[in-house]
Amino acid sequence: MTGIRLTAPAPGWAIDADVVVVGSGVAGLTAALRCAAAGLDTVVVTKARLDDGSTRWAQGGIAAALGEGDTPEQHLDDTLVAGAGLCDEEAVRTLVTEGPDAVRRLIDTGAHFDTTDGGDIALTREGGHHRRRIAHAGGDATGAEISRALVAAVREAALHTIENALVLDLLTDAEGRTAGVSLHVMGEGQHDGVGAVRAPSVVLATGGMGQVFSATTNPSVSTGDGVALALRAGAEVSDLEFVQFHPTVLFLGADSEGQQPLVSEAVRGEGAHLADADGVRFMTGQHELAELAPRDIVAKGITRRMHEKGAEHMYLDARHFGAAMWEQRFPTILAACRSHGIDPVTEPVPVAPAAHYASGGVRTDLRGRTTVPGLYACGEVACTGVHGANRLASNSLLEGLVFAERIAADIAETRPPRTEPAAVADAGEPVALPAPEARTAIQRAMTRGAGVLRSADSLAAAAAELEALHREAAADAEEAGGSGGSGAKAVVPGVDAWEVANLLLVSRVLVAAARDREETRGCHWREDRPDRDDVHGRRHLVVRIAPDRTPVVHRTETAAFPPVRPSD
Repeated sequence: MTGIRLTAPAPGWAIDADVVVVGSGVAGLTAALRCAAAGLDTVVVTKARLDDGSTRWAQGGIAAALGEGDTPEQHLDDTLVAGAGLCDEEAVRTLVTEGPDAVRRLIDTGAHFDTTDGGDIALTREGGHHRRRIAHAGGDATGAEISRALVAAVREAALHTIENALVLDLLTDAEGRTAGVSLHVMGEGQHDGVGAVRAPSVVLATGGMGQVFSATTNPSVSTGDGVALALRAGAEVSDLEFVQFHPTVLFLGADSEGQQPLVSEAVRGEGAHLADADGVRFMTGQHELAELAPRDIVAKGITRRMHEKGAEHMYLDARHFGAAMWEQRFPTILAACRSHGIDPVTEPVPVAPAAHYASGGVRTDLRGRTTVPGLYACGEVACTGVHGANRLASNSLLEGLVFAERIAADIAETRPPRTEPAAVADAGEPVALPAPEARTAIQRAMTRGAGVLRSADSLAAAAAELEALHREAAADAEEAGGSGGSGAKAVVPGVDAWEVANLLLVSRVLVAAARDREETRGCHWREDRPDRDDVHGRRHLVVRIAPDRTPVVHRTETAAFPPVRPSD
């Protein structure tokens, strides 16, 4: 254990359960439903409302070998290519072979996918896929439909849910095994203030960390809380340097910050093309799939062209779709564009890359187990080895679905006994909280130094800025706690300060890994190291936090992950 925890009041209330699932996207709710069906007393904790996570923003769909002539082996091949030599082949094989039936079980749960006139599931193509294998709902509202179905199932099953709750830290027993979580309920719901859910199994399904960057497709709740909690608890994270920047995000201006509207890859899958201001299709000739190349290649292609032209954005041209197709196939995107004064029926859409998906996260095995006994992770917060250096489009919903089911099966099989959490005072000195206004400084440092284009100099500058914020928070806390009358005021524990502490921690770890990976691979693009180095680079970077709060980076000996348990 690290002896690191957030500065927070002691829990003032507690409830007991067999399992606590943190997060309410496809991964979290699937895990919760399967655990409850196995007879486990299950509690769902979510940061906002049940339907407010990243899942509902997913437009394109869910990838699985469901179409005639398609096979899991073909899906595996496309995934391995996109992952740039760092996918765990066993994990990918698990995903693609169990995926089709997992999607069918999702349909049985109540999710309705678009169908052809013959009644079959309608399938489209996205970047990196050589076949049509993306199932979608409501045209471009797949995530919203999946979320609707799972939330309805959770409510029908009467699962105990705690909404508007920010998870703080992992609780452990005297042996260092998981014993629950502490959390803060934000003024609404059954409980208020800091409390605890005591449970021997904790499933992290907290989603991504896109808010570490100034512009992202992620909702405001995606502040890396799960990764930060796991790091403080002593868990290992891996491949955090591989942040996927979605190539086609609606460009709202150079100063736009926060969540930006996504223009789904499925638009390109249906025949839209990228062009510069002169109408030149610059992706032709760069890759055999042109605009449908894997996302890292398209994001790099757009960024290169922006630099060549001195432009702030490129264009996505789908005027040839016509009004009927836009209205039927992409109604959500059409409405978003028009709300910002752009009509894709009559004009090209300005687009630029923005932070979208974390391919790395808390390291797990094929049962979703982390390096901390009793702590599981699935969905975007996890690193299962499926995505490697670059996630294949629409594999994310499928990964959450498949590995959530595996986690539930493991918990149902092992049924660990409940144990008493150790006293909070035994967990060591709490983390000094940065001031809430440091959030913007973190995001701008990360965008400048660790965005689409990275270099040794840019990453060093980002690391220096982040370490300065880290030291400043520690110094302010020390001064405020002293008796010298320095005048420094301690940061008041609360949601804003806790989120910034999480953002700062995951940013420091991400930059440490990105500095160590001195090559270009997948969605990690080093301008100063433009080539792939398979001799030294075809390795995973595993990071943990030392008790002195510094990131410790370890490079694996091969492209395979080591076991999460020494006895495995």
